[in-house]
This record gives sequence, C-alpha cells and structure tokens, in this order.
Amino acid sequence: MSPVIDLEAERQEILRQYRRLLRTAKPYLQSGDTKLIKKAFNQSLEAHKDMRRKSGEPYILHPLAVAQIAVEEIGLGTTSIVAALLHDVVEDTPTEISDVERDFGPKVARIVDGLTKISGVFEQGTSEQAENFRKMLLTLSEDVRVILIKLADRLHNMRTLDSMPRHKQLKIASETIYLYAPLAHRLGLYAIKTELEDLHLKYTDTEIYAELKGKVKQSQSARNRFIKEFVQPIDEELKAQGFSYEIKGRPKSIYSILKKMRKQNVTFEEVYDLFAIRVILDVPPEQEKAACWQVYSIVTDFYQPNPDRLRDWVSTPKANGYESLHTTVMSHPGQWVEVQIRSRRMDDIAEKGYAAHWKYKDTGSLQPESTLEAWVNRVREMLETNNSSALEFMDEFRQNLFVKEVYTFTPKGKLVILPDKATALDFAFDIHTHIGLHCLGAKVNQKLEPFSYQLRNGDQVEILTSHKQRPTADWLNYVITSKAKNRIKDFLRDDKRSKADDGKFILEKRLELIGVENTPENFQRLLSYFNVANAQEFYYRLAIGQLDGREIRDSLFKPAPIEPRAEPKKFDHEVQKIRGVRPDMLVVGERTDKFNHSLARCCNPIPGDDVFGFETETGLIIHRTSCHRAVDLMSNYGNRIVRAKWTDQLELAFLAGIRFKGSDRMGIVNDVTRIISTSLKVNMRSITVDANDGFFEGQILVFVNDTDHLDKLIHRLAKVNGVLQVERFDS
Repeated sequence: MSPVIDLEAERQEILRQYRRLLRTAKPYLQSGDTKLIKKAFNQSLEAHKDMRRKSGEPYILHPLAVAQIAVEEIGLGTTSIVAALLHDVVEDTPTEISDVERDFGPKVARIVDGLTKISGVFEQGTSEQAENFRKMLLTLSEDVRVILIKLADRLHNMRTLDSMPRHKQLKIASETIYLYAPLAHRLGLYAIKTELEDLHLKYTDTEIYAELKGKVKQSQSARNRFIKEFVQPIDEELKAQGFSYEIKGRPKSIYSILKKMRKQNVTFEEVYDLFAIRVILDVPPEQEKAACWQVYSIVTDFYQPNPDRLRDWVSTPKANGYESLHTTVMSHPGQWVEVQIRSRRMDDIAEKGYAAHWKYKDTGSLQPESTLEAWVNRVREMLETNNSSALEFMDEFRQNLFVKEVYTFTPKGKLVILPDKATALDFAFDIHTHIGLHCLGAKVNQKLEPFSYQLRNGDQVEILTSHKQRPTADWLNYVITSKAKNRIKDFLRDDKRSKADDGKFILEKRLELIGVENTPENFQRLLSYFNVANAQEFYYRLAIGQLDGREIRDSLFKPAPIEPRAEPKKFDHEVQKIRGVRPDMLVVGERTDKFNHSLARCCNPIPGDDVFGFETETGLIIHRTSCHRAVDLMSNYGNRIVRAKWTDQLELAFLAGIRFKGSDRMGIVNDVTRIISTSLKVNMRSITVDANDGFFEGQILVFVNDTDHLDKLIHRLAKVNGVLQVERFDS
C-alpha cells in the first residue's frame, strides 16, 4: 500500500522554501523583481504540479533549491533566480522556449535553452553527455550564468543522490568528478568544488569516506584547542595594530585528505596540514596588498615560516581569479600550519568565484580584464573555432580545466599567462594569430630559442617573425593551446584549398595540351590510375608535385577494345596476360588465376592473415582485413575490392614485427636472438632493445613464411625467462 501523502504539509514546505528564497535574495532585488520571481515560481509550480522526484517529494522543491544555491552560495541575482526556477520546464513539460521568452524575455530564455538537454538520435561515435555539455558551453559564449546554474543544479542533485538507484548514483558521481568539480574549480567556486568532490567520494568509495569523516570528527576538539592556542598571539597583535579582521580555522576536505594520503603514501595521522588558519581583513581595495604583507610579517614574528611554502597570489592571481597570500609556519608543538591571508573581497571571490568578480567590478578594484575573464574569453574563442567531435572537444576542454599555469612576459613587461608546458609558438599565437603564423623562433631572456622551446615561469619572450614563414603540419606537434592548434589547422585547410585550385588549373591546361575533354568519366579514370581518393586530394598532390602531370597522357583515356564475350577461363587468361603472372601466392575471386599484386605497406600482410585485394590500375594491393585503412577502402570503394586468400606456398619470406617487454636481466637479448636464428631458422632484419629501471622493451623485424610460423616464434619467445609480453605489430 502506498504511503498517504499529506498535501497540506507539502504545500506549507513549498511556501516555506519559497519565502526563504525571497529573504535570501532581498539585498539583491530591485523594484519589480519580486513580482517577476513570483511569476516564475507560479509557472514552475504549475508546470511540475503532477511530478515527483525519486525521493517522493514534490518536484518543485528541486528548482527552488537550485535557485536558493544560485543566490546564497554563488551570489547570483534575479535573472538567474528566474532561470533556475524554470530550468527544467522546457525539458520535462509541454512548455516551449518561445513561451519562456514571451513571459520572461530573451536573456532568461537563452539561459533556460542552454540548460535544456538535446533530445533525439545521436550519430555514431559521439555521446549524449558530450553533445549536451557542448551545447551548454556554447551558451557560455553568451552568458556564463548557464554554467553557474548548471553547477547549482548538479550540487543539489548530488546532495539528494541517496534516493537514486546505485547505477545512477555511480554515473552521476563519475560525471561530477570528471567535469563539474573541475569546472567549479576553474570558475573559482572553491566551496562548491570541495563539496562536489566529497559527495563523489561518499557515493563511489563509501567506506573510506565514512572512515575519514569519522577520523576528522574525532580529532575536532583537539584541533579546536590547538587553533585557539595558535591564534592567540596573532589575535592580540592584530588588535593592537588596529586591524578590522576575522580569523577562521578551515579543515581540509575529506577528498583532498585522501588525495594527499595516496599521493604521498602516508596515513591519515601523517597528513600534517589537516587544516588552515584563514585571516580575513576588512580593508579598502587600495590597501589590500600592503595589509596582507603586514599580517604576514606579524605571523612570522611569532612562528618560523617554511621558505619553500610561500605562495603569493596577491601580486599574481591564479587564472581562476583566486587571490591570497599563503605561508606554512612551524607551531610551538612542532606541527606545520598553513596560514592564508586575504581581504574580504578576495575571500568572497575565493568562495563565490565568477559572480563575486562582477560584484566588485563596479568598485574599480579589479583590473580591466581579470585572469578569470581572460579564461572565459579563451573558452569562447575555443568554442567558436572548434571543429572536432563533441567527445574530442569535451576531452580537450577538460584538459584545459585543471592545467597549471606558466607566467611569462612580453618584451614590454605585459604578463601573459599560458597553460603549463606551453611553447614559444603558443606564446606567439596568444599575442596575435598573424605573429603565430609567421613565427620563426623566439628570444627568451635575450637568448635565441626555437619556437618549440617550453616556457618557464618568469621568461621574457620576444617572437621573431618572417613574412616568408608558413605553418606546416609539423607545427601541430609544437603547440598545446586550443587557439594555436585551431589557427594552424585553419591555415593548413585554407592552404590546401588554394593549392587545390592551382592543381585544378594545372590539370585543365594539361588536358587541353593533350587534346582530352575534361569530363567526369575522364577524371574518374585519372583518380583510379593515380590511386587517389577524391578530387581535392588529387588537385593538391598535382600542385605540390607529388603527382607528375607529365604522366597524364592521352593513352590513359582510350577505351579498351570491346572483345566478344569470352568464357570465364579465357577471360581470366587474358587478365593474366595483361597483368603479368606472379608466384602462386594468391587465390583471387575464389579461382586460382593470379593478378599482378603487391603487399600494402600500411599493414604488411603475411600468408595466413585474412586479406582482401584493392584493385588499382597497376594491379592488386593486398591488405589485411584488420588494416586501419580497411573500413575506409571498403566503405568508399566497394567496387574495387577483390576477395583474396593465400595458398599453401612457403618459399617466400615476409617481413613481420614483434614487440616484447619484460624485466631486464643479463643475457636476455642473447636468449631471444638464439631462439630466432637457431631453433626456428628465422632471419632477422633488425633488433632494438631499450632497458630502463630494470624493465626492458624491444622490437624485432623478422622474415617469416606465414602466420603459423610467426605464432610459433611468438609462443617460443613468451617462454623466455623474464619476458612478460610478446605481440605482433605492423612493421
């Protein structure tokens, strides 16, 4: 029997949450805002009236909670409250985006649209999550509040994950740690990032979470006593010097404690900085920096600092806008303590991130473009120029979230912040696309360096350019930023297109010269003759000289004489005569007659492999069916595929590659080569072995008769003492 629902109690709870939301939002509201919020609340209440969450509670409590988080924990205003209240109506109810726009205007409609999942069928090779995430980020280009409300939505879902089935808990928790926690970190939402990480741990590793939570709780009273004693002298001195301030003790999150335990391979008791002391100063913006260093001086008068643990993010904020002065000092009981010194503004930005930036923008205390805004602008740029699939895009975006920064300078001293491991070429593209495209190299700290030079903190970089310089495909190996990669790809694509136009002109002139008509049929003959996949590739190769235009002769276009219909055997005999006969190695088209054939270099087939023939003007090229080109060839040129298999002929030897790995020991190479050359009478073409830290990896190129021969060799090598893995690779 289903439980009896007390509708009146539910109605009271909904009203209580709604009034709480209005109370929290009151300081942010302007005239008419309350009316607008009430309208959104009523519309959401009506749209979701028959819906319940998995926990059984009325669905409206979810949008109310998301709006509450948006105001209270992120510091957003009316537009966001309205969008949060309506964020599920388009996805879950008959309401359309046009209805939202009509009632609440284009801004709210755009945010709600960004938060609405894409419905429908997704093409193969992509994922629903990736496509939805990309859609949401595309709206970030116009309004960052989409992401902030999405984080509020995700935080409430994580807080109420108990009522979900186990498989859903794991899926949602994994998505959270993969994308949403790093995103909160990058947008400067420290408190939300920390809670998301802890909740992920709670559902994915419940026992460890409960154990660590218990230990943190147990040590709480001792910790409070310790903090009180530690803070006392600092407190007295700050009062004496007339500071207005607040001191807090902040325990480390459970997730970060576990991360530290695993990274340093220590026990809970050995994690020395389980908490930090935070000193928050109430000072005007122009005095912030001086005040922070003054407090640093007071702290280090009482406690000895660790010189390697000073972090000055007051002079150079982190890329997510975080500003603070951190020092680790030795307390009198002999325990290290981290002290964080910051102003009230810095603390707001550290806790509420992006939204707090806007709050302080009007005071003029922020530079024209904060590092966080610069990052959001970089994301916008990446979204506008990105041509990759949603999965590749999501992966690349995620890599950009947690990346460390390297701080560099232009010759005039302007700070340029780039991802860690960025090169001089990345720097050039960051300054301007034109400079990147013509970059020759760089002067780093007055010393000449190639553009592949990896930047270090404090480098002063001057880019050297030449109007003759042009990017090549190799340049993609020397850059890590999305901006540089996309600009190089764009250039290469445009360059290929313009060269293809040149190639088209060359072909037209050549055909004119030899008196051949430029028809689709004639062009198809050329593609077949030169074994090129498409028109653009053909024109491009012709323009850069990879294909010799002089080979285009009128004889290529003369139709073969039509002979009377021949018996199959006679036809095969004629084919044999035209193409020439090779050793009896292939059975083609289920018959024993041979075509002129060669073995594909991309996959090196040997007798015993499953193979197919690909027909070209000069004969068959034999590929393994597992070749990386097989799918492309079979799907695009099905009419040129010939079935093929090997006969039992063992005179010829074929080149094959073997890779082996294992633990290093004296004489192992000797044992391997003896098996190859003595016991199995195999000829070796080359052998390379690389040993490092007691582990070795080797590659051998050998001549074998067929797959049986190769399998025997692999089997024998696997038995050598110390060899752990043996496999074939495409030599």
